[in-house]
Amino acid sequence: MQKHIIIVLLFIFGISAKAQNIKFEGYVSDPKGIGLEMANVMAVNQATKGMDGYSITNDKGKFQLSLKPNTSYTIKISYIGYSALEETIVTTTENVNKIFTLQEGVELEGVEIVHEMPVSIKGDTIVYNADSFTTGTERKLEDVLKKMPGIEVNADGEIEVEGKKVQKLMVEGKDFFDGDTKLGVKNIPADAIDKVQVLRNYNENSILKGVENNQDNIAMNIKLKEGKKNFWFGDMTAGIGVGHKEERYLVNPKLFYYNPKYSINLITNFNNIGELPLTIQDYFKFSGGFRSMMAKGGSSFNVSSNDLGISMMRNNRAKEIETSFGATNFSYNVTKAWTLSGFGILSSSITDLETNSQTTILDTGAEQRSEDVSHQKSNLGLFKLSSSYKPSTKFQFDYDVFGKLSKQDENNDLLRESIVSNVSSTESIFTKKDQSPTSFSQNLSFFYTPTDKHVWALEMQHLYQDEDPFYNANLQSEPFELTGYISGQNRNDYNQSRFVKTNKIDAKLDYYYMVTPKSNINITLGNTNSHQNFNSDIFQILDNGMQNNLDAPENTNRVRYDFNDAFVGLHYKILTGKFTFTPGFSVHSYSMNNQQLGKKYKQDFFRILPDFYALYQIKKSESLTYNFSFTNSFTDINQLVQGNILQGYSSLFNGDPDLKNATAQQHSLRYFKYNMFNFENISASVNYSRTMDPIKTNATFTGVNQISTPFNSDFADESISGFGLYGRSFLRYYKASLSARLAWSKFNNIQNTNEIVSESFTQNYTLSASTNYKKLPNLEIGYALTVNDYTGGVFYNEKPFAKLDYYFLDSFSFVTEYEYNHYYNQDRTSDNKFDFLSASLIYQKKDSKWEYKVSGTNLLNTTSINDDSFSQLITRTSQYRVQPRYIIFSLKYNL
Repeated sequence: MQKHIIIVLLFIFGISAKAQNIKFEGYVSDPKGIGLEMANVMAVNQATKGMDGYSITNDKGKFQLSLKPNTSYTIKISYIGYSALEETIVTTTENVNKIFTLQEGVELEGVEIVHEMPVSIKGDTIVYNADSFTTGTERKLEDVLKKMPGIEVNADGEIEVEGKKVQKLMVEGKDFFDGDTKLGVKNIPADAIDKVQVLRNYNENSILKGVENNQDNIAMNIKLKEGKKNFWFGDMTAGIGVGHKEERYLVNPKLFYYNPKYSINLITNFNNIGELPLTIQDYFKFSGGFRSMMAKGGSSFNVSSNDLGISMMRNNRAKEIETSFGATNFSYNVTKAWTLSGFGILSSSITDLETNSQTTILDTGAEQRSEDVSHQKSNLGLFKLSSSYKPSTKFQFDYDVFGKLSKQDENNDLLRESIVSNVSSTESIFTKKDQSPTSFSQNLSFFYTPTDKHVWALEMQHLYQDEDPFYNANLQSEPFELTGYISGQNRNDYNQSRFVKTNKIDAKLDYYYMVTPKSNINITLGNTNSHQNFNSDIFQILDNGMQNNLDAPENTNRVRYDFNDAFVGLHYKILTGKFTFTPGFSVHSYSMNNQQLGKKYKQDFFRILPDFYALYQIKKSESLTYNFSFTNSFTDINQLVQGNILQGYSSLFNGDPDLKNATAQQHSLRYFKYNMFNFENISASVNYSRTMDPIKTNATFTGVNQISTPFNSDFADESISGFGLYGRSFLRYYKASLSARLAWSKFNNIQNTNEIVSESFTQNYTLSASTNYKKLPNLEIGYALTVNDYTGGVFYNEKPFAKLDYYFLDSFSFVTEYEYNHYYNQDRTSDNKFDFLSASLIYQKKDSKWEYKVSGTNLLNTTSINDDSFSQLITRTSQYRVQPRYIIFSLKYNL
């Protein structure tokens, strides 16, 4: 309790210390008296030579500063295209209001802008000066970004600016590991950062920037301090556990080198304290950049992954994790026109999990409770080599090859209790999963603009994917009746091997004709062709160790599937006043063929898919965007396989070779406002989707065991989602935000011959406030509420949280974070409370290369946490074990 009182008193002291300032406000105008929007205004204290305040004018030219009373200031004002202005003022105890008039022309001689603005805007680029926001406790890029107005970083290392996700991260204009944000925010040293550039309306290809709609594309570029260029920089960290029965260790060297000719990055991490540089989720989503070349065509053919449902931890909250990680990234300018770049990543992890879960079948009410102990091994590999040739502004040729290699296996030992019609039964189950999927993709792009009127763009992509998942389940009971299966064994040992190969080629040719400087016509010719093969076999291991092959046709799948989509699209883009309109449509010819069990299934048809885009640019930093589209979504081979597929020890799947596509009608409306005058950030969006002929599940449950098959439902699925964010900075030292995410969905399935409608409504609310002083402790406090309302149950998680960081005595940094979780369901049959506290104390003398750190994670020694999930037919709530308290002493050497 005393600690909480001290923190609150420090917070109140900081507020009261700043509350004595006077308000200095006014307007910046041109000679005609018209306000200048986004002019830079700063106040430099003549005694200390420090910048005490800064502001950027709003759309009417108004600015506002908080200054000290009875102090002499130099007011410096600048605006592109106008002469800079300096004026000296002396404040009193009274507020000041003043008008400044700038004259057109070059900057006046003798006027020198010594201090940099913390935030400035240059066209579509927002530039943050890092030193204006750092206080000395920052160690990584994410620590710096979190203190900047309008920027958020979540636990998965994803960056959001103005409510939009940053899709590419660069350093000195060069892609950092293919633009992956997580590796950047977790590893780039804070003391190397000079400026953070947010690039709005970003297009990787400058030739297409003026003809395509890029409003949702955001990239981020990190500019390094001068002392970090042309020199190796980074750090080498080594740490050991203190006071643990088991040996705990951390080894984490990071090296970076940047110059105009080439760059090299090297990151390694070896630890058994739960640090995960790359999770399996990161591996599967790792693709990089903005590439979605066929999105404009209106069709969706996604190759699914046969990942067997291997559990994937998002963070360090497992019982035990041991990780080895190494990654390197390079970029080399062979000539001024030709650049080579690439990366390689290797990651190996061993994870132990303990999970208690309860699953409820929606229609029957049957329950399954399980205690699951699993052991996982994952070896992941990623590599990419890219070439970009741009001899002039009129021509660009790009090529890259991207590969994924992995080997994963998981062994589970679980005790299951099934409760059906109030009758309980218990059994032990053992499962094994392993897979070694590989995939390679090649991308070729050609861009050419012979004149200002004509633009040509050719893009091609080839994907090869080879998957070999193997599943084994060993049970006491016999969950399914399979032809050829020998009953009466002491243990029922099911095994299935699968082999899935995919070859997919996408090709698209775009031609843009500039009708006027503000309008263009776009003609698109495109084709998607996919060929897939699926083989699977089921066999049984008998009690005597002999193998019983289940050779019946329904247990052996030999399937071939060919899909082709040829289309032509037409779009017209026009800018008129504050509006941008892009109406268009695409005409598709589809062909689908699959062969299995001695039969051929064929579908051929045509479809016209309209789409429409509208942008209302209300002001420079305020816009309203509307998107509408009809899309056709097609399944890949995994849903068409008619024979038996073991999806789990209690789940059997049969596909449908006659499945048709689903058609979705989608609407989205997005509002955005970013006011640099007071750093007010307002983002809101609403999305609506209605899917006709959706592919749904027809499931038959026998107790808790499920046999399911897909079908095209006559009833439409619907979903509505909304997002809202309000954030603002106050008097430079305070930052607050309120956000809400809502999502409602309605699904139609068949369960035990009954048509059932299930709904899901999820709500996430977060309120937070923080300070950003230079010489006082900084506090962030907040509250988050999650409500998951499923058909069959409502689950809540309330999470107050706080963070304190303090840089003191010019050598010490203290950072502590706390979060409290109260997890419960509607009827309080599940009601758990758990919290986490971490803290670190760092000592580093000014200008010293050595850093000493003592850190503790899970200091309250919490043992488990809770979560829940919904899959349209069942609800599940789980509790899983987490790592205990770790105290680590580490030594870091900064290059």
